Amino acid sequence: MARSFTDRMIGAATLDVATFEEVEHDESATVQAAGVVALVAAANAAASLSAGPIGMVRAAGGELIGVGLWCAITYFIGTRLFSGTATVGEVFRTVGFALSPRILVVITMLPIIGGLFWILSPILAIWVLVSVVIGVRQALDVSTGKAALASLLGAVAYAILVLVVPGL
Repeated sequence: MARSFTDRMIGAATLDVATFEEVEHDESATVQAAGVVALVAAANAAASLSAGPIGMVRAAGGELIGVGLWCAITYFIGTRLFSGTATVGEVFRTVGFALSPRILVVITMLPIIGGLFWILSPILAIWVLVSVVIGVRQALDVSTGKAALASLLGAVAYAILVLVVPGL
């Protein structure tokens, strides 16, 4: 029996491999993974409140577009360079849930904790990075090293794309 949306988010955030395997194989979890990405985008928008409405839209939109493109690039690299066996949907589902800890970015809005963002931000980034590598590893069925490299190369390719395509 499939776990609930919240249980899957908690499972991904706690780096539970079984959760990643479950969402990888459950095609109906694609909508849930998109829901996680949407929640993260909303959290980014809320954390960008001081940037005004345009900054909030950019934060949310950037998250939505960025995750989709990054997943597609990582899928391509993982399957072509590292002989991973996955569909784009499997990569999107596992990465979507792997982003679950990023919802915590909203704590930057809290008066006392928000002042500690410079300490919390690197911790959150490492947490999400580890979660994403596990998700990519499970989706592509490759080693942790190959998953980390595919994720890194995907991120670099996406960053270059953002620099080359104005407005992206």
